[in-house]
Amino acid sequence: MTHQDFGPCQTRGGMVRAAVAEAAAGAVPAAVAEAAAGAAPEAGAVVAEAASFLVANVGMPVHLSDVADHVGYSPFYLAHCFTHHLGMPPGRFLASHRFQRAKELLLRGDERVVDVCFAAGFSSLGTFTTAFNKFVGSTPTEFRRLPHTLAASPPQPVLVPGPRPGGGVLNGTVRLSPAAAQALGNAPSIYVGLFPQRAARGLPVSGALLAGPGAFRLADLAPGTYFLLASGLASRADFHEQLLPSLSVVGAAAQPVVVSATATLHRRDVYVDTTPDWAAPVLVALPMLACPTAQDWRSRR
Repeated sequence: MTHQDFGPCQTRGGMVRAAVAEAAAGAVPAAVAEAAAGAAPEAGAVVAEAASFLVANVGMPVHLSDVADHVGYSPFYLAHCFTHHLGMPPGRFLASHRFQRAKELLLRGDERVVDVCFAAGFSSLGTFTTAFNKFVGSTPTEFRRLPHTLAASPPQPVLVPGPRPGGGVLNGTVRLSPAAAQALGNAPSIYVGLFPQRAARGLPVSGALLAGPGAFRLADLAPGTYFLLASGLASRADFHEQLLPSLSVVGAAAQPVVVSATATLHRRDVYVDTTPDWAAPVLVALPMLACPTAQDWRSRR
């Protein structure tokens, strides 16, 4: 993907609250959120306008020059400001919304996968299918069947350990902002996961589904650098709404977790908050992570 032609991935805004929350959706480190908070207000407003323009044109061929003309910045400077404020380039931000659009079409219509691919703004079915599986954690066809799979085998609170028995341990606590608590209602489902990259792509190295905010413990972690991300879903929502939440409620730990032979015990807390309407969506099909049936068919692939 070049600066001139967009393709896949993520989002965020110019405010600390949205930046930290969006970290879980596409992974904006807290340092970026803090930097964005201290940056020029004008640049933050321009980035938000550029992001809104991309979301409004998610299904259209969009070039960086189009966005730059819309906000009155040079393409190079806009790309620099966008990455500084949101922690990712414009193309990755746009792609995340294209994947979200594809998820909506798959669940709310009966179009063929190839038609969904093109309607969401992608130009290659093979590339779309591979990337969808990488980011969402299932193929497009499997994702379309997920509501029925989840109805037959509802997600339950669960802890999925890492691949190294007796390895590193991460303890922490998830807290909700007042806005997040109001949006999620009573007894929300809280998904916590460790990922090898800042974005929540595919299955986590270790994860848990919590029955509400509170303490968690992720164990058996192999040496490596991981990013702790969390997302909340309203328990009252049906499975379509859980797979396509109308409001993103996400958060990320301020610092990565670095597990080594000499540093095996760690602690990270996560503050989960709501995000702006145009913020990057959580692409991973979270309920699938705590559904035994869904995990069975993943392991057989």
